[in-house]
Amino acid sequence: MTGAKSFTMIAKTLSGLEDVLAAELEELGASEVRPMSRSVSFKGAQSILYRANLWSRLAMRFLVCLRTFRITKNDDLYRTVKDIDWRVFLNPDDTLAVDSFIFNSIFNHSRYASQLVKDAVVDQFRERYGRRPSVDFDNPRVRINLYISGREAILALDSSGEALSRRGYRTEAGEAPLSEVLAAGIIALTGWDGKSSFIDGMCGSGTFVIEAAMKARRMAPGLLLNTFGFMKWKDYDAALFEKIRREAKAMILPKIPFEIVGSDVEQERVAEARSNARRAGVEKNIRLECIPFKDQTPPPPPGVLVINPPYDKRMPVEDVASLYRMIGDALKQRYNGYAAFIFTGSAEGVKNVGLRTSKRIMLYNGPLECRLLSYEMYEGSRKKSKDLSFPATEEE
Repeated sequence: MTGAKSFTMIAKTLSGLEDVLAAELEELGASEVRPMSRSVSFKGAQSILYRANLWSRLAMRFLVCLRTFRITKNDDLYRTVKDIDWRVFLNPDDTLAVDSFIFNSIFNHSRYASQLVKDAVVDQFRERYGRRPSVDFDNPRVRINLYISGREAILALDSSGEALSRRGYRTEAGEAPLSEVLAAGIIALTGWDGKSSFIDGMCGSGTFVIEAAMKARRMAPGLLLNTFGFMKWKDYDAALFEKIRREAKAMILPKIPFEIVGSDVEQERVAEARSNARRAGVEKNIRLECIPFKDQTPPPPPGVLVINPPYDKRMPVEDVASLYRMIGDALKQRYNGYAAFIFTGSAEGVKNVGLRTSKRIMLYNGPLECRLLSYEMYEGSRKKSKDLSFPATEEE
């Protein structure tokens, strides 16, 4: 994995974000990019690995593939792992951890698979040196990732360490905070290019507007993080990573020539959003206000509006129909010329918006199945849709 040699990596993400993540990786210089289920495989050199961890808004973590193999019995896993020369990655006195993800495999428990991987590694060191690495789940030198689906297995090293979705700015959050990666992914799916107005009229703790401001100012989200897993690796090139960090800092725009607006009906949420924006370094780039969505006056179009209204699952709503009817009325009255998007898990609520969707994308907010619904707000969009129920299948 050293220098200019290309190797295979896997970027883990959320369901529905695979294609926009693939496009992001291509922009970062990755090659042989291939979207998969909740992940994207690609190739690149060490500089791409560092740049991807620093710049990606849409990946949860990056894995470096060591082996791809088939398993027909338990011994296949142990033998394959032990066949790798782990001295390349570890010393006898180092620490390791193993994360296993098992689906429809001959293994019944991921813990047992993790134990086999750990045994294979430490047995190799014990036989060679008479001593072995120890396990440290919290802060290992090397974190090994095992993924098995059916009989197919992938063994990889986790280069990210802490999940990249934990940017570090959101120490304050409301009752149902949205993942930073999901927020950034929704923004990418809207097609917003970071060059026109952006509004979240139900901003909560501010994740959408903060991610939008960081994108508009070309701020690499990884600049908010202090450490990455690859910094502990034996081949870590500190000079190369510092060069990539300096280049990223030099790309940040000092200001933006349009408005990013976040509002919420609860003053406490607005205060949380302001504190989070301050930690992210974008407080001056966001106008935050306490005002009901129906009373908000947006900047002149063009622009993008994204809202994530309560949908009676993670945050109770007294009258879902009235809430979504109000949203639809506000869109018709105030947002002509905007591209409007509602992210929701409420099929009942959507029926009351009173506008025809131009696109529906299935996503998940944690375990909750949701839709990102697109509305093009032109004159004459007051006609009520005949069918606004959630489809059983998606064609997007």
